[in-house]
Amino acid sequence: MFKNWQNTLATAAASGAAKADAKTMSPTLRSDIYSAVDQAKPWLIGGAPGAGTVRHAGDGVSFQPLLATIQKHFPAMSLGLESVGSAEAEVAVIVAGITNMVLEMSKWDGMAGGMAMRTWVDALSEAHARISDAQARGENRKDQVGRGITRGINQLTDVTLMTREFAARIQIISLLKSVNTKVHGAGSEEARQGEALWSSKFI
Repeated sequence: MFKNWQNTLATAAASGAAKADAKTMSPTLRSDIYSAVDQAKPWLIGGAPGAGTVRHAGDGVSFQPLLATIQKHFPAMSLGLESVGSAEAEVAVIVAGITNMVLEMSKWDGMAGGMAMRTWVDALSEAHARISDAQARGENRKDQVGRGITRGINQLTDVTLMTREFAARIQIISLLKSVNTKVHGAGSEEARQGEALWSSKFI
């Protein structure tokens, strides 16, 4: 599993570097962000046992349309074959990819980037809250998705893409800090780590 995350981290870093030389914002970036957010929310939630065929994180297949949208802007972003079928790994990569798309937009339009980040963070917290504990098979799927969200935000997101506009940067960082608290609860270890990590990005 550690090797899987090493591969994923290396891939995410490469995807950010590939975008560093862009001179203008992609004309489809804004619409692709909101389309990806709309698709990601039900994918994260999934469905209850017995509800029939429902696309969900960890099914090994349904992440592909989301990844294809991300790859339009970050071609190097991918999920290693060894991680396909892992809810935590799939969620981490998709969450990081969409977050990077929002950060990329913030570089060109700080206000629009802040608004998109609020929409994305709200979607993440709402999706996690709506995952039923009854979906658990073995390890609780809600916990797997929660860990994937945390890893995607804290470990795989490329902060160098973020706007340098002070007000927009503060807003975006505050929103990203809030993800860990909303998903894992105030006072949790994840919330404390997220607070420390994203507070350091103000510098």
